[in-house]
Amino acid sequence: MQIQIHEQLDETLIAEIRSYLQGHADADAVSSDHDPRWMSVLKNALDHRTFVIIARDENQLVGYLPLELVSSRLFGRFLVSLPYLNLAGLVADDETTKEALLDEASDLARVHDVQYMELRHGEGVTHDNLTQQRDEKVRMVLDLPTDSDALWSNLKAKVRNQIRKGDKFDLSMHWGGLDIVDDFYNVFAINMRDLGTPVYPRNLFTEILRTFPETAELGIVRHEGQAIAGALLIHDPLRTSGGITQVPSASTLRQFNHTNANMWMYHHLLCRAIERGAGRFDFGRSSEDSGTYRFKKQWGALPIPTVWQYHVRRGDINAVRPDSPKYKRRIETWQKLPVWVTRLVGPSIVRGIP
Repeated sequence: MQIQIHEQLDETLIAEIRSYLQGHADADAVSSDHDPRWMSVLKNALDHRTFVIIARDENQLVGYLPLELVSSRLFGRFLVSLPYLNLAGLVADDETTKEALLDEASDLARVHDVQYMELRHGEGVTHDNLTQQRDEKVRMVLDLPTDSDALWSNLKAKVRNQIRKGDKFDLSMHWGGLDIVDDFYNVFAINMRDLGTPVYPRNLFTEILRTFPETAELGIVRHEGQAIAGALLIHDPLRTSGGITQVPSASTLRQFNHTNANMWMYHHLLCRAIERGAGRFDFGRSSEDSGTYRFKKQWGALPIPTVWQYHVRRGDINAVRPDSPKYKRRIETWQKLPVWVTRLVGPSIVRGIP
């Protein structure tokens, strides 16, 4: 077996990795987050150094582990698979290959002197160096029917009533890409400020839209001509039908909560996923019984475990998490800043958060 590390991926290697992922025997171990094109997106938008570890047996690809080096003076150094995404950990044909890839990744962590390596898995893997994990959050995933009428019939009466309230405010849904990225980002940046969270850079979304032109799109909700809600949809780039549509980023302006724009938008997101041939809709991760968990559950989504595993070399895996108590005062301060300040400063901060 040969283990190789690539920092640059050419079109031939990208195609080979995609073919390997699409034909993998364990389809549940592969997600759209594994698409190797994400590596250039994150590198270009977040200024991360990328490492793709692959295993070959008789020149055939038998394992794949994407990693990005997240580094900043403020937080430190980390290897992550992958930032911004929820499910981009190890994919391999057998246990021997998994161990070989993890040995190489552990050595990479040592060479670059990271505090820890974080592997974002659906199911955990076994390795002596993976000594800690976080599994308190679950992915909320909805099995989609074949048409929007069936979706409507499956919704509870309370959910349908909230969607109908949105109809009364004459909301309109607009789909696009780079042409509406400014509208999306304006809403997104305001919402992130209100949450007390540093905002991702605008070019993260432009990179996603340029890299996945066939499967990434933005949806914008307008009220009286103003963009009041927006979402990024990623339709499965590794499966032509029956795949998973995910919504990695979505926001609504709080002053328009009375319009039920968020509920109205999510109904349209689900209908769009059905229209695009998706078999499931991934609402993203939530802590059980949290507000976001209950929001997703009302649509019929069911929890699927996630296991984020850690090779810790020093420090605490919870130290840079936004929900750490030590950040409470900073979050409150951030919420009071003008949006233009958060848009200016936020991207340089979030680049360093694993």
